[in-house]
Amino acid sequence: MKQALVTGASRGIGAATALALGAAGYRVWLHYRRQEAAARSVAAAILGAGGPEPHLVSFDLRDRQQTEAATHTLLQELGNPDAVVLNAGISHNQLFALMDDTQWDEVIGTNLNGFLAVGRPVVKAMVRQRRGRIVVVSSVAAQRGSAGQVAYAASKGALASAARSLALEVARLGITVNVVSPGFIETEMLAGAPVQAYLPLVPLRRVGQPSEVAHVIRYLCSDEAAFVTGQVIGVNGGLWM
Repeated sequence: MKQALVTGASRGIGAATALALGAAGYRVWLHYRRQEAAARSVAAAILGAGGPEPHLVSFDLRDRQQTEAATHTLLQELGNPDAVVLNAGISHNQLFALMDDTQWDEVIGTNLNGFLAVGRPVVKAMVRQRRGRIVVVSSVAAQRGSAGQVAYAASKGALASAARSLALEVARLGITVNVVSPGFIETEMLAGAPVQAYLPLVPLRRVGQPSEVAHVIRYLCSDEAAFVTGQVIGVNGGLWM
């Protein structure tokens, strides 16, 4: 049975991805930080749809030591994952001049440092087995910028660059690394945003659904995507850059 780790899987794009991979027959390692009830609901939905029983795991991506230890424990207890989706992310909407150190550190710590803390032990495991799929969730904010989201855009842009470089390092070992860059997606992160003001920039004239991003991620995790690596794939309704 194939296995996949999905970070930030208790809601939004992460939850939709966990459901999509579960439906595809993966045993999902379902990561969350605080929202245990939501994570359990996602696990129940996977089971209800006939997917394998997920494994729930909680750690704080801002804590590198805790995250690396938890990831090592997963690998020791459950074996090597076939796919890893690095989806977890947070944003503090704040003008750069007014942003404090804590806000900056929380965003960078979760979004970017989590890539290191989870990715490093996972890549070592995939190198040993000579195969694997890694999908990193970035954001359109990294490509076109977004006022009030300097830290978020910085972290997501760095993730895309890191993923492209990692793809070159591990390609000869049968490991693919790709980036999915969502646009305006109907998640909690979009709550309170002036969506109607953004829609004229989107040729499809609507926001996307988490499942529409999850379908692309599921493809990149599959055997059908074996010749796709180092790519940044936008799921944004044709959003003008």
